[in-house]
Amino acid sequence: MSAQTPQANPAQPNRSRPDRKPAGFLSFTLHAHLPWVVNHGTWPHGIEWLHEAAAETYLPLLRVLGNLERDGIALNCSLNLSPILLEQLAHPVFKTDFPRYLDRKILSAREDEAYFTSMGELHYAELARFWQKYFSDALTDFQSLDCDIIKGFRHFNDAGLIEIITCCATHGYMPLLGTDESVRAQVRTAVTAHERHIGKHPRGIWAPECGYRPAGFWNYPVTQQDGSPIAPGFNRIGVEQAISESNIDFFFVDTHLIEESARTPSPYELLHSEGAGAVVRPRDEPMTYNDYRRLYQPYYVDGSHTPDAVQHPVTVFPRDPSTGTQVWSGNFGYPGDSNYLDFHKKRWPGGHRYWSVTGPGIDMADKQPYNPARAAERTQAHASHFVHLVWEAINAAMSDAVPPILSSPFDAELFGHWWFEGPQWLEAVARTLHDYPIGIQLTSGSQYLDKFPRAGFIKMHEGSWGAEGTNHVWMNPETSWTYAQIYPAELYLRDLCTAATWKPDGHANQPTAERLIKQLCRELLLLESSDWQFLITTGAARDYAELRFETHMDQFNELKSIWQHLEANHSITSEQEERLAAIELRDSIFPDIDPDFWATGSRQRRAPDSPHTHAAVPHNPTLPTADPPQPNGSSAQQASTDLASPSPDPDSSDDPAHDPLPRYNHNPSA
Repeated sequence: MSAQTPQANPAQPNRSRPDRKPAGFLSFTLHAHLPWVVNHGTWPHGIEWLHEAAAETYLPLLRVLGNLERDGIALNCSLNLSPILLEQLAHPVFKTDFPRYLDRKILSAREDEAYFTSMGELHYAELARFWQKYFSDALTDFQSLDCDIIKGFRHFNDAGLIEIITCCATHGYMPLLGTDESVRAQVRTAVTAHERHIGKHPRGIWAPECGYRPAGFWNYPVTQQDGSPIAPGFNRIGVEQAISESNIDFFFVDTHLIEESARTPSPYELLHSEGAGAVVRPRDEPMTYNDYRRLYQPYYVDGSHTPDAVQHPVTVFPRDPSTGTQVWSGNFGYPGDSNYLDFHKKRWPGGHRYWSVTGPGIDMADKQPYNPARAAERTQAHASHFVHLVWEAINAAMSDAVPPILSSPFDAELFGHWWFEGPQWLEAVARTLHDYPIGIQLTSGSQYLDKFPRAGFIKMHEGSWGAEGTNHVWMNPETSWTYAQIYPAELYLRDLCTAATWKPDGHANQPTAERLIKQLCRELLLLESSDWQFLITTGAARDYAELRFETHMDQFNELKSIWQHLEANHSITSEQEERLAAIELRDSIFPDIDPDFWATGSRQRRAPDSPHTHAAVPHNPTLPTADPPQPNGSSAQQASTDLASPSPDPDSSDDPAHDPLPRYNHNPSA
């Protein structure tokens, strides 16, 4: 299905790029993440997912960034490389096996060419040569990077052409984690890994699934088998507090969390006013004074009012829904254009794709041959259309004193893997904005926050970008059994780390004790990966997800048993030593993992001399707003908005054996 006909470009390109003050900003956020698959299967589920993503998404993105750098253009996106993805891209197993994967793809394309030539199918033979070059170029690029894809992204980050941000260590879904220590450990471990791989402290974080939970009383949502509570309910910290404590400035939430939330007074009005202890909070005010820009400005999160939290509030960027649909949807958006490469139809055994989308509801047998040149032309047209949509969305606010920002977050693997032409489209958007003087520039989260104020404080309820905007994708009758096992494991590990008997002065066989406790931490992190529940709920790779969860649960329990043997006997058996070594080798993530992160009450206190003090709120400030109230003191009424997300693409239910990457549905609500 072809997307809407794009609008015409402005009359003349502005290739000279005279200095001009932007009237608005577009900010792409690309969320690159895969669960831990190294040493856990190959095909159809396992490390082949990582190989496909590297060949079809990560290396093409690096080529786009290189093309733009050559021409003096910055994509300026916020790129999240999740910590567990970084661990895999740096792993020797991946670095050794990936070139072999590319060699297999090249060989299979040559075999396809010979077959098509023998059958007189000359167009398909030409496409086979296209795939030979595509994967040969990938191999050349990989080798030129010394087999280090992270090195490539780090270059563009250091050059200021992108901003690499972080994510929770293993993509743990923070609203459902069972202890504050587990939430903090996911973030703190992530920061440590990010600094080790990227060389800088991250200023932004991708909260997995755009999941948010405010502070407040919380009960465990599942029970033990006999129906009794797993543990008593307790007061939780908010997601924003764990983020702030780790010296991170901003994260992202879905549209409805902003649409359904209320703007609140600055905490400073309450803390520093006369008789603060007796102040009654005024009734919540409307979220914005000008409805036309409520989704196009950042906000401070109104969370905990402890002195530390108030001193360093965290900023949130809302997701724009209209532009998102154009890129996510295979039915209504650009990926459904008839000229683009069809994702589903592949020629086996090589798995190469030779057919175009052709049209909506077209039977697989009727798919037409793919034409790369024609598809490339469509990326230019769709880039122009997208820029026009951005302009339409923020135009009303482009005359404001504080320019609006439109945030467009996407799974990075959408570009190249699911939508093959996606990287070309990203490059075309960057070039269009660079060449035509329409007043919109690309920016990253930090670049915007360093120049412009937040719109004030906002108080959000719990939610995500998943189906129904709730926790349902990750907590439902099909997945609740996983949390019934995760929660006791979290509580056990917290007690164990709090006791600190693994430290040098706490155990006679300290080296073994330390190895055990660190591997228990790793297995818990892997258990907490939200990918398992997602794959179970969507059915994309349910058997694999269940197997993986059970594997890490079994290994956690086995390590727990070895620990108990060590405590009772001050040593472990040779068989236990072999098992410990095997588990360490299999799940060798986060070599600098710190069990102290899981100790009761463990937290990081944000240093007052943080390198990001320019982003912190000064003591007792007068907070500027992007849209001050009208002179008469009235404020716009919050509009009622249809928050229903687009329907999931029915094509997303394809056979997972033919879709080895656990891609997120191109509709983020699915």
